[in-house]
Amino acid sequence: MLYMLVSHTIHDGHVTLLNLLRYISFRAGCACLTALGVSLMLGRPFIAMLRRIQRGGQPIRALGPERHLVEKAGTPTMGGVLVLIALSISMLLWGNLENGFVWAVWLTTLGFGAIGFADDYRKLARRNTDGLSKKARLGSEFALSLLCGIWLQYLMPPELAGQLAFPFAKDLLLPLGPLYPLFAMIVITGFGNAVNFTDGLDGLAIGPVVTAALVFAILSYLVGNHVFADYLQVHAVPGTGELTVFCAALVGAGLGFLWFNAPPAAVFMGDTGSLSLGGALGSLAVAIKHELVLCIVGGLFVAETLSVIIQVGWYKRTGRRVFLMAPIHHHFEKKGWTEPTIVIRFWIISIILGLCGLATLKLR
Repeated sequence: MLYMLVSHTIHDGHVTLLNLLRYISFRAGCACLTALGVSLMLGRPFIAMLRRIQRGGQPIRALGPERHLVEKAGTPTMGGVLVLIALSISMLLWGNLENGFVWAVWLTTLGFGAIGFADDYRKLARRNTDGLSKKARLGSEFALSLLCGIWLQYLMPPELAGQLAFPFAKDLLLPLGPLYPLFAMIVITGFGNAVNFTDGLDGLAIGPVVTAALVFAILSYLVGNHVFADYLQVHAVPGTGELTVFCAALVGAGLGFLWFNAPPAAVFMGDTGSLSLGGALGSLAVAIKHELVLCIVGGLFVAETLSVIIQVGWYKRTGRRVFLMAPIHHHFEKKGWTEPTIVIRFWIISIILGLCGLATLKLR
């Protein structure tokens, strides 16, 4: 909003402080601080409202670790709404609302948040852990992701539309053509659910999400700038530099939520938060042609998802378990690790993976 105001009212040659709003880096910093401030300011009254409305808080899964039934009982959920509010207010103020990439990623994030909200609401209304049916939930996610993939493919420059880029090699492109939206659908839906699997301990999911958002803020800025993209030998995607502002707002909103989600959590993000944040990361990766790099940066989410797939698949085949409990963070709980130990060590792993993702910029 502010960017549009400046761009339409200030003509070239007029040097004012408002000209700072033309710079992505300046608006990204403001977006981060705004989202952080909104989260911190609204956090306590928002959580108090959730407690009044939800009463018993989030239903705790009976098949999970036994201590969760006692320690986490009564904690309200749907904290992801706070993240989405802070993100949206920040984007309305500092984002370029004339940029198609911003709208595609933003609306996909809100759409996944709406699916998660419906799932959370159903659990609260029924006072059990059965949310939306798998068909309804996955069907909605696939449909939304497919639309996002088609939209982003339309926004791509012709030479990159329908192409899958590979890290470590600038000239290696896999032409997927009309199948590309289906690939984008798998990436976006996959990461939406991967973050959902990871969200099982206080602060566990939001920390790696903030790390990944920070990495993608850097990647978006570089990919959206022809000079930097040519120097680093990455595929330039004009217009995606504006996603830096989105990523920065996501970092601020995530940090603000972490203030209240740190152990012991005053609120859970719920599926509202985990699905929307995963959808945001997936759509960001598709927009800047770094889908495979997301698998590195978000490697922790990939590992959590694989642990569930391996556990379920092996158990159905042999009747035995590979892990003491899946997702894998519960395996370490069963081994005696304390919750803060697991969370902090997983954060460290996510930071290392984030640095590895950035390293792909030079290893070409």
